Formats: sequence, structure tokens, C-alpha cells
Amino acid sequence: MKETPEGAEIPSHILMLRAGLVAQVMAGAYSYLPLGQRSLQKAVQIVREEMNKTGAAEILMSALCPISLYEQTNRVNAFGDVLIKANLPRGGKKIPVVFCPTHEEEVTDIVARFVNSYRQLPLTLYQIQTKFRNEERPRFGVLRTSEFIMKDAYSFHTSLESLNQTYKKMYDAYSTIFTRCGLPFLPVEAESGPIGGDASHEFMIPSPNGEDKVVHCGICGYAANTEKAECCTGNNGNGMNTPLKSVEEVATPEAHTVEQVCKFLNVPPEQLIKTLIYVADGKPVAILIRGDHEANENKIKRHLKFGKLELADAAVIEKVTGAPVGFAGPVHLKETIPVYADYAAAGVVNGVTGANKAETHLLNVNPNRDFTPDAVNDFRNAVDGDACPKCHGMMTIKPAIEVGHVFKLGTKYSDALNARFLDADETQKTVIMGCYGIGVNRIIAGLIETSYDEAGIVFPVNLAPYEAVICPMKITDAKTMQLAAELHDGLEKTGADCIVDDRDQRPGVKFKDADLIGFPLRIVIGEKGLAAGQVEVKWRWEKEALQIPIAEAVQTIASMLTEERQTGKRFRERQ
Repeated sequence: MKETPEGAEIPSHILMLRAGLVAQVMAGAYSYLPLGQRSLQKAVQIVREEMNKTGAAEILMSALCPISLYEQTNRVNAFGDVLIKANLPRGGKKIPVVFCPTHEEEVTDIVARFVNSYRQLPLTLYQIQTKFRNEERPRFGVLRTSEFIMKDAYSFHTSLESLNQTYKKMYDAYSTIFTRCGLPFLPVEAESGPIGGDASHEFMIPSPNGEDKVVHCGICGYAANTEKAECCTGNNGNGMNTPLKSVEEVATPEAHTVEQVCKFLNVPPEQLIKTLIYVADGKPVAILIRGDHEANENKIKRHLKFGKLELADAAVIEKVTGAPVGFAGPVHLKETIPVYADYAAAGVVNGVTGANKAETHLLNVNPNRDFTPDAVNDFRNAVDGDACPKCHGMMTIKPAIEVGHVFKLGTKYSDALNARFLDADETQKTVIMGCYGIGVNRIIAGLIETSYDEAGIVFPVNLAPYEAVICPMKITDAKTMQLAAELHDGLEKTGADCIVDDRDQRPGVKFKDADLIGFPLRIVIGEKGLAAGQVEVKWRWEKEALQIPIAEAVQTIASMLTEERQTGKRFRERQ
């Protein structure tokens, strides 16, 4: 396509459609066309090769699963509307099933039935399979869809030591996979999310169009997503030398949001202490966050060891504070409840808080003078400019695309589905698990998001639909077409894959299409070159072309492609 397709917003979506890699079936669902399928299968093969090197065994599980397995692990509610459910009519009955968004339940059930002794462990199983999630807002092409291809692996262990060994092995395998694919990836510390578990790392591709955010320190290399990133205890706001003023009550009619209060009182948001009322394990608690920060519910749950945490409704807020939503504060709450402060909120001097009275706020509130938090900890999302928790350098926030994720699951699923083994001491123990996923479609889209120019896609050799395109300039000339066939067949015999553009089109059209699709190497057979006994060879990302003698063309080009396939050096150094 010459024009940008309607509805395509970001480079990978635009270029995958324009280059004929994919065709949209409906919102959130795409078919892979011949060129796109070749690239996708190359990514699959790289993933498969590196997974096999770890000793993992490939399986293929059903994409349909009885909903009862998800009920046993309490994930029907956890997934909510994301889970695609159906009732299959069979023999006068309706069988409730789910279209698997991931396969922890199914694989754990398999292991529970077939593994019963420590002698069978450790064990790692993986598959490359279609997954289904009801994405309510599908967008950005294949980056956010309801149907996608995922490599998911699951490891099973008798001990944490064994899990740690496999986790490291998978982490290293992922690094190799994404390096081979030419991705500028960044491993970051992460939360486990609805899957559950303990330690977790995401593999991110920094990209302006990424929907995730990562925090990165350019000095020491510390990296985490914004939900997981640690916030330095010393980053507490206004300092210790400011004189403390007396508390003052002030009317703030129709000002209950941070923005409204700041505008009404003419104060910066970092001077506010937000009082958020939550219900934690059935009981109300107050969490204090500075006005320019956002609460991190995962950190709150983790640090305070809450099982369930949700924002209180208006009735609970009024019961606890004596005021409507928007006017809560830590001073003189109507009911005595635990009050927990984020480090930055605890460092605010002469701050502004709700007065626990409608349309009213307090000025000059100071922690440890006007109220005493029950605990102070890191309860917020990191922001741009925060101090690094490792080296105290300045951290930056970058948008990124998640392409892989590794988890230490522990016993969440094996407990629920009774996956147990007989240990050497003749006692029954619960299997310890790990989980490792890669969004295979995202490898292609993520690569394109970081590797394109005004002419089109810039593919590395390892992911390109074809490594080389042969462009004969005059397809009616028998000698030209004979040489094109000889080059094609000779290169194929060396293990290279190439395609001949035998369309009766002008050179400019062929070159533009080759650049749009992103073939790494272009081989041109022109009349002048043929007369001089040469062919022209040009890398997609280099300005200058090379003239190679026809007699040496197959061997020289094959050597160039083999070296690039193994090292990716030219592609990495293209800038």
C-alpha cells in the first residue's frame, strides 16, 4: 500500500499493513499473510531453538479448558471480562469452558496427574500456542489483540534452589532470544500481576509508542516497571529546616480534587498530602500519598501484608472521616483507623490535607506533630527524576513494549490443583513452579517500532521474510533472468533464503517495495552491470552499494549473509 491505512496509528501497525505482512480480520484479530508468516515463523524458530537448549520439552496444550480449573485457582474473578467464556452444548447439557488466556491451570493439572516422585523433577514444559483475551480496547495492530501467539513455559521443582537455577537459565535464554531477534531490550524488575508469584522480571523494548512505563537509571543500570520500582527513602520533599507553622482551617468550596485544591489555594501539588481510604482485608485503612504522586496498591499490599485491597466506597469514607469524598485527612478522623504514610508524604512540611469536614481543608499540617503514622514505607509509583534506590543517581521513565516475562510462581497453582510429589524422605510435598512467557507476535511488531525509516521497515537478517531480494531490471532479457535464477538457486543451496522480484515494473517501484518490506540485502542485475560482469549488492540500512563479480557473487553474498545471521553486527551498528 502506498497510503497509510485507515485506523493505523503507530509505525508497526502502519508498516505491517502497508508491507503486506498482515491483514485485519476484525478489531483485535489479524491474519498473517505470506511475508508476515515467514517472519513470524523465524521468530518462532529462534524461540524454539533457545528453549530446547535449556532442556525444556515442547508440548501443545488445548486452547479450550474447563472453567472448573480456573475456579479452583480463583482466577475467573481475577481475569474478569478479559476471560473469554463459552457454554458448549453437548448431549443436552451445557459444558462451561474458557478460551485459555494462559495455561498455568492446564499444565499444572497435567503434572499433577503424571508426576508423583522427586525423581521426575525438575521438569520444564513449554509450548507455542494461540491465546485468547477479551481485549476491550484493541489497538496498535498486533500489539494489543484478543488473539495472539505466545510461547509459555512452566517449570516444576522440588526446591527453591532448583527453581532459582531454572529461572536464571530462562532469563539468560530470553536475553539470547531477543539479541538474536535484533531487539533493543531492557530486562526490568516487575510485579507478578494476576498470575501471582514472587520474583518477576519483564523484558521490555523501549519505544515511544509503548503502553508500559519503565524506570531506568543510566548510571548503574537499575531498571523496573513503575509498579515495582523502589522509591528512595530520602526523596521526601521540602527538607527539615523550614519553620513549622500553626494548623489553619480554610474553606475550599467545590474543591475536592488535587488540581482543584491546588488552584484554589495557590499551592503546588507536592505540598498536598492525599488521604486515600481503602478497605484492606475487610477493614478500613488510610494511606497517605503526596499530591503529585500515585498510590501503588501492589506495594501497599506487599509491605503491609494485605491479602485484599480496594478503594472504599463513598459510604465507608463518610463513616470513617465524617466528610464526603475529597475532604479526608489524617488529623481528627471520625473513627480510629490505621494510618500509613508514603516516605514522600511523611516528609511534607506545612502540608495541605482534607479537614474531615465538607468543603474544608487544613493548612500547615505536619506529620509527627499533628498526627503520627502507624508506619512509613514506599507506597507510591516511581516518577521521572526520582533518585535511584541503588546508586542515588537520577532515574528516567521511558515508555516501553513488554515482549517477555519470567515469574517465580511458588506453590500458588500446585496447591490449588494438588500437584504433589513423594520426596526422598517418603513425605508428600507440593511442587514449586516457575512461569516464563514471550509474546511472539510482539517480537515482530516491537522490532518494527524500533527499526524503520521513511522508506519502510528495516529488518535484521534473522527476522526478515527473506534475507535477500534479487531485482532483475529487465525481465524480458533471457540472460538477466537466467542469472537471477542461478543466483537464487545458488544462494538457496548455501542456506540463505531469497526471493526474485520478477514483476514487470520500473526499477524505482521495485526498490521502493523492497525498502518498504525491509529485505536486508538487495541484489540488482542491471544491463550495465551484466555487461561488466558484475551485480550490485546493497544492505537495506547502508547508503553505498557494492559491485561484486558475477563469478564470485553466490559465495561472497552467502558469506555476507552467514556472518550477519550469526553476529547481527551490521544491523546493530547501522546507526
